[in-house]
Amino acid sequence: MDDGTRVATNQAPPLVGHNTFTTDLALVEAVRRHGSEETVESLGAVGAEAGTAEAREHGRLANEHEPVLKPFDRYGNRVDEVEFHPSWHWLMTRGIGHGLGATPWTSDDPHAHVRRAAGFMAWGHTEPGHGCPISMTYAAVPALRVDDAVAKEWTPRLASTTYDFGLRPVDQKAGALAGMGMTEKQGGSDVRANQTRAVRTEVEGEYTLHGHKWFTSAPMNDVFLVLAQAESDEGGRLSCFLVPRVLPDGTRNRLDVVRLKDKLGNRSNASSELEFHGTWAQRLGDEGRGVRTIIEMVAATRLDCVLGSAGLMRKALAEASWHVAHRSAFGGLLADKPLMQNVVADLAVESEAATALGIRLAAAVDDRTDPHEAALRRIALPLAKFWVCKRTPAMVAEALECLGGNGYVEESGMPLLFRESPLNSVWEGSGNVNALDVLRALRREPEVVDAWISEVGRAAGADHRLDAAITSTLETLADSMDPEGAELGARRLASQMALCLQGALLVQHAPDAVADAFCASRLGGHMGGTFGQLPRGLAYAELVERATPVL
Repeated sequence: MDDGTRVATNQAPPLVGHNTFTTDLALVEAVRRHGSEETVESLGAVGAEAGTAEAREHGRLANEHEPVLKPFDRYGNRVDEVEFHPSWHWLMTRGIGHGLGATPWTSDDPHAHVRRAAGFMAWGHTEPGHGCPISMTYAAVPALRVDDAVAKEWTPRLASTTYDFGLRPVDQKAGALAGMGMTEKQGGSDVRANQTRAVRTEVEGEYTLHGHKWFTSAPMNDVFLVLAQAESDEGGRLSCFLVPRVLPDGTRNRLDVVRLKDKLGNRSNASSELEFHGTWAQRLGDEGRGVRTIIEMVAATRLDCVLGSAGLMRKALAEASWHVAHRSAFGGLLADKPLMQNVVADLAVESEAATALGIRLAAAVDDRTDPHEAALRRIALPLAKFWVCKRTPAMVAEALECLGGNGYVEESGMPLLFRESPLNSVWEGSGNVNALDVLRALRREPEVVDAWISEVGRAAGADHRLDAAITSTLETLADSMDPEGAELGARRLASQMALCLQGALLVQHAPDAVADAFCASRLGGHMGGTFGQLPRGLAYAELVERATPVL
């Protein structure tokens, strides 16, 4: 007779065999709203593969076997290569194959960016680290377009759905990946303090770089956008440069990978310190316009920070809701316990709000010629980057706790999510940088205020709590125009503006249960210091059921 030590009972089965897209109702609804029925149908394959046991196992292995730097080959030649486990390549092959790289920029699909955004979120359930090189590849194209010749050379390879790993000239590759190098030891986010020098050669537009980059992810990628001070009679002029890993003649560009970073999370992905010693570079855009040139790439990577965080939230929510739907304690299923319902329902509301805002921003990228959409992107990207990414660590920690001790062990996958959860708030501008960017946009670009007011105004009169929150935020916004003290309140303003955007979207489009819970908690004064403090009278069971994956 088994004494209970050999066969475990009352354990939730592994969450595998589900479709990470079709079972995410908030994501499906957002894609249908901003895309089309055809867009929804096209994403089924991404979600189906992402939910397989095979994909989950590759995600585990890619993190268990971290990338290894190989500075030299067996003969002592400097090669600066990074070796990856086969599971990393499996994930990259499929992520790129599903069109999650730069494919939307060459597509004639009017909803290409919405499709890609939803696919990026659904595929992220497999493993978040490999999303970094995919994201930078997506983000590089709008920056490259400042130079037609450069864009024509690189865009087709970056937009390819073929993952072609290895260092070779780009014209010999079926697909290419892009990266970015901005920050340096002495300045960090203050990139205007950069010291890397760009020295002109005898060829117009070509330079050699001399200096370093403190944090450059994915050093195995094929091309990088890099900031450096172009030397001139007036001193350094911060400019943007294109740096290929391999030169057209097949020789390797002088780009030394000093070391790989030992990071809190994101461990499947190689992040590095680089040094330039006469590294060949091509100027992208005008001298002295480096930030303006590379900011297009930063904006696109910020969008992916929002999408990645929203996807991480949904993954954590799926694991938590799945667990409580199958685990019994104190005489019944956890999912039927009022307090657990309150916690999971609160997590579900947070996830839905992040999803709605992320896909709305992707839709704004699809309509790049519309002035309202352009102004909305300018203000809503730093707002969403600040708020959604800030909310993710607390949300993931609470989801982990729903699994109890099971959530604290590596086999559950929850510790990996938790270690990943702060990343998007740190990369592409920390919380302070994005909050200050909101202030900068409000002061310098008055059209962004009109865009925010117009966007939240679409829900005017639908919910008194949202109306009151918008009125309060407008008062705070007016105060922010006063330079004295405005910086102190930048986080508060960014939080308020982001919450109003989320509330407006949910009130217009989400089920009543979701919108009511959001407005009651986030806008109605019931938002406590922890999740699980939703007020009485809400449809907790409905929210939990909606959040729970179905096989």
